[in-house]
Amino acid sequence: MPPSLSVVILAAGKGTRMYSDLPKVLHPLAGRALLDHVLTTARGLKPKRLCVVYGYGGDTVPNSIAGEDITWVPQAEQLGTGHALQQALPHLNATGQTLVLYGDVPLTREDTLVRLLDLAGSDKMALLTAEFPDPAGYGRIVRSADGRVERIVEQKDATDAERQIREINTGILVAPSAKLVSWLGQLKNDNAQGEYYLTDTIAMAVSEGVPVKTSHPHAAWEVLGVNSKLQLAELERIYQRNYAEQLANRGVMILDPARFDVRGELDCGRDVVIDVNCVFEGKVALANNVSIGAHCVLKNVTVAEGTKIQPFSHIEDAQIGGNCRIGPFSRIRPGTTLATDSHIGNFVEIKNSQIGAGSKVNHLSYVGDATVGSKVNIGAGTITCNYDGANKYRTVIEDEVFIGSATQLVAPVTVGKGATIGAGSTITRDAPAGELTISRVKQFTITGWTRPAKKK
Repeated sequence: MPPSLSVVILAAGKGTRMYSDLPKVLHPLAGRALLDHVLTTARGLKPKRLCVVYGYGGDTVPNSIAGEDITWVPQAEQLGTGHALQQALPHLNATGQTLVLYGDVPLTREDTLVRLLDLAGSDKMALLTAEFPDPAGYGRIVRSADGRVERIVEQKDATDAERQIREINTGILVAPSAKLVSWLGQLKNDNAQGEYYLTDTIAMAVSEGVPVKTSHPHAAWEVLGVNSKLQLAELERIYQRNYAEQLANRGVMILDPARFDVRGELDCGRDVVIDVNCVFEGKVALANNVSIGAHCVLKNVTVAEGTKIQPFSHIEDAQIGGNCRIGPFSRIRPGTTLATDSHIGNFVEIKNSQIGAGSKVNHLSYVGDATVGSKVNIGAGTITCNYDGANKYRTVIEDEVFIGSATQLVAPVTVGKGATIGAGSTITRDAPAGELTISRVKQFTITGWTRPAKKK
């Protein structure tokens, strides 16, 4: 990339058709703000200067986006794209190129921009254009008889003949910084919108003999912007389809790419199978031969080789060992580690706990703030009572313990190695290793008892 490249991202618009108090560029696509996607692409170009022009929402935008490399430029009044770029002029390199991007156009590929920069070189202007079957709403590229770009005309200012042109202006352009500074100083707002159009600089370039080149993106979706919630949803599906195709091309079996969502990063090994309607948030890593059942949500999770996650399971901020079986309807909460060959079954919740190798919690149980050893069997309906209303306490269950169903373990408490806890017990003191511990009310029957009846 040019050593003196400046990138300016225009992100000041309100987004009236979003019908939202949130600035348009902060609406999420694949779990990240629209603007964040554009910034990631821009950073890949390694610019010398990275400026974002913001306006609607005040400091909400800069306060929501991280990056010490960003120069934030306020635009108090939104008077057009040319006016927006004028605000960034003091921050541009005096030499080199300036690339203009848009905070609501999130899917432009880095290699598309590299081609545009190469086309512009050091002394030309280059425009990213596209041909749409229905170009309504876009500025049109007006060319001379020999095919050279002459100017751009906006939809509202176009004649009927010009509106028939299908080649549209995407707004993304590259120009020599020194020339751009000069052209921006000459802009006027005598048009139907009463705005300062950045597109007017194209005619200025032509009049000065600066060559104006054009390049097309690989796909039309690269230049689609977001002006409504419906358009945002359409771009979401495009993004997810592209992500699914990338994974499928690396050998991941995604049963239906149309029902698949990554809101972060998903790294997959060989022979991974992902069923429908799964959501992956944050950073998720699935090792070889992992299977994810339908309707699962995984957030910031690593899953080791051979593990099977059954449908409707929710796993967050956890580490899952190899050859585990989870679900269906399991919830694994933050701070949990499952060792190899452990089983977490239906309607089981695990929180901030370590489950040892070969241990099983198969039915309707809650294990929170616990350290569970290896080869432990925890019966249905077991609860670790870890919270007294003010503080959390820990339960320790050593290796090879068998805990009967409907048991309450009132922390802090330790169950020794090889111990057995009788079903229906409430354990409030440490249970010794290798022994049977039972805590039950003695069963008795009241003969002749009559159930209460409603009074007439």
